[in-house]
Amino acid sequence: MERLFVTGIGTDVGKTLVAAILVEALGADYWKPVQAGLEPTTDTETVRGLVGNPASCFWPERYRLRLPASPHTAAAAEGIQLRAEDFALPLTANHLVVEGAGGLLVPLAPDLLLADLLPAWQLAVVVVSRHYLGSLNHTLLTLEALRTRGIAVRGLVFNGEPAPANEQLLSRYANAPVLPPLLPEAEVSPATVRRYAATYRAWLG
Repeated sequence: MERLFVTGIGTDVGKTLVAAILVEALGADYWKPVQAGLEPTTDTETVRGLVGNPASCFWPERYRLRLPASPHTAAAAEGIQLRAEDFALPLTANHLVVEGAGGLLVPLAPDLLLADLLPAWQLAVVVVSRHYLGSLNHTLLTLEALRTRGIAVRGLVFNGEPAPANEQLLSRYANAPVLPPLLPEAEVSPATVRRYAATYRAWLG
């Protein structure tokens, strides 16, 4: 049974698309613990619209925060403080894909980082890396943070135009499997997700 946590090396790197592909490939349930920013749509709504698998359940977010900002900032704007004990994984016998908010070390509260929740959840992590100037450092920092916390990396996904030399370096450092890459797409649709899901399904075995 796959139980995966999808994180990115920053914002807007493609983790919601990767989460949708994994959900479609596995027929998995999906959960976004914290949604910060509700307009024009939420990540749960996006994934639901991209997935055609009838086996998947889309669990409600634990927190839906209006402000599109770091979760601790968005929560403070509504007079809320997020606590580790607030976050319990959905009780499901199905595969589960959990999508993070922002990067691995995004703060949920002044004394709580998103990564602090992962040991209790016991989820393997899929890291999404997008190619841009500085992404090598951001990817290596994310992998180092996971390594020092003893959190398993299930796989690494590269998003964007191929950069073979960078991908080879990062793959060697990650010491983890590399999932099929995401290439630039003119449009992301359910058909796009189905196409990638077929390759991911074979990879996941």
